[in-house]
Amino acid sequence: MLPTTRWKFPDTQKKAESLITRELGISPIISQILLNRGITNPDDAKRFLFPSLEHLHNPFLMKDMHEGVDRLIKAIFNKEKVMVYGDYDADGITSTAILVKFLREIHDRTDYYIPGRVEEGYGLSREAIDRFREKGVNLVVTVDCGISDHEQIAYATSLGIDVIVTDHHEIPSLLPDCSAVINPHHPDCSFPFKFLAGVGVVFNLLIALRGKLRDLGFWKGREYPNLMKYLDLVAMGTIGDIVPLVDENRILAKIGLGIVNNTERIGLKALIAASDIGHRGVSSETAAFRLIPRINAAGRIGSPEDAVELLLTEDESRAALLAERLDSYNRTRREIERAILDEALEKIDTTIDINKVNALVFSSHTWHPGVIGIVASKLVDRYYMPAVLISVKDGIGKGSGRSIVEFNLYEGLDSGCSSLLLSYGGHRFAAGISIREEDIEKFSALLSAAVLKDTGGERLVPHTTIDALCGFNELDYTLVSQLEMLAPFGSMNPEPLLCARKVRVSSSVTVGNNHLKARVHDDTLYCDAIWFDGGHLADLLSESTIDIVFTPQINNWNGKSGIQLKLKDAAAS
Repeated sequence: MLPTTRWKFPDTQKKAESLITRELGISPIISQILLNRGITNPDDAKRFLFPSLEHLHNPFLMKDMHEGVDRLIKAIFNKEKVMVYGDYDADGITSTAILVKFLREIHDRTDYYIPGRVEEGYGLSREAIDRFREKGVNLVVTVDCGISDHEQIAYATSLGIDVIVTDHHEIPSLLPDCSAVINPHHPDCSFPFKFLAGVGVVFNLLIALRGKLRDLGFWKGREYPNLMKYLDLVAMGTIGDIVPLVDENRILAKIGLGIVNNTERIGLKALIAASDIGHRGVSSETAAFRLIPRINAAGRIGSPEDAVELLLTEDESRAALLAERLDSYNRTRREIERAILDEALEKIDTTIDINKVNALVFSSHTWHPGVIGIVASKLVDRYYMPAVLISVKDGIGKGSGRSIVEFNLYEGLDSGCSSLLLSYGGHRFAAGISIREEDIEKFSALLSAAVLKDTGGERLVPHTTIDALCGFNELDYTLVSQLEMLAPFGSMNPEPLLCARKVRVSSSVTVGNNHLKARVHDDTLYCDAIWFDGGHLADLLSESTIDIVFTPQINNWNGKSGIQLKLKDAAAS
């Protein structure tokens, strides 16, 4: 059935488009895309196309940044033992790595700890705090976690351990009482950009700490640290956490990806080599689908310490060994993921009417808790409704949920389901929960009701927002290179989509793993096209005249280069 999504076309703003086109010397199509992103004048367009570290916000605008920096400086000067407490996903792992790396260069009494996903779960635990006391830890700095752990932090304080929380997740009703709570979502925080990843918050902490130490004369006789060298990992964590790639996140990701492609970090080079990227270079897409899954796999089914040590090591042979280990974790993860997805799809086929539910909630005693979030994402992609998968052990379920644009999952859990949950946290598109097994069925009903309330009962379908109309005569290398200036792509800055009308399909075949390869043309030009996962449409499209939604790309094959259209959708012309 075509089209597979509901198409949305932008409002045209010819006057603003002409002004940006003229001032920047770019294609009108690029100007239209910038307008679609809310960029309405030439100055903002320049800042977007040419991001600079000079455009980063003052980190001291963040609530409690002064207090956090002062407490860290006290620990450094007094030679206190500092423990960095991270999370087991790519954001938490990169956050841990950059803070530990920076501190160890000036404070050798720095260590880190990341809880096991299965054994301990997310966030601080009393057991870990007890171990820290035995080791003589004076200060714990959380990264990418901690904002909901007020009870555990109160326990640490009672033992004489101070805590600095750095986090980016939604603020709960009760904040932890500690040395500092550094989170841009804090209601009293004046930092202008609220959507940093955890690693972005930590990078701002490093900027503030370095500057304050400089003011105190700490760097006299020492090498003043260049924080640029951390931006490769900041970019990886930012892209991995799927935060909006605008404002400060865009600066960090764009500049950081440039450093990734010229990185001197031994562990990252080993990971790139193990990920079969070759000479194509690392883009936001290859980072998201090749590098980051291997980092995440360590925390999902292996040891997150393997990933942290890979990013910290200065030994090439150790880096190669750890990179191969992460690659092995990732292969195992894919096998487990495939089995869970098949089981979830069978449950959908045999137990529910997909047209009569508003959310998908499934549980199992056999599902690996480290992989269910990925499968939930695949269910959201397939059925376009929120999905929560729950792994049950000893009567307690640990769940991972994903959502759609129209439903804020964290708010839905908070307002509609919290009475049944032992714990929960996350943000608009992703959340984790803990729940008693006997409450899962009630939770499913409450979540479905919350979705129904928010969406008004309308059956939701995914939509495709088209950036501009484009004839084949407008497709050239200049346009494609200007489109690449808009990268990195991600949340709130998606890969641009163009629409061409009355395109004739001269040939179409299924290739590879259900991909569609086609030859298309209009009155001016022939182009090759590829539609990933669209192989089942080959017969339907053969010899037809259609409207297509696509992204033009440069395809290098057998020493030849040409423009190829990556198809997103099609409709009868």
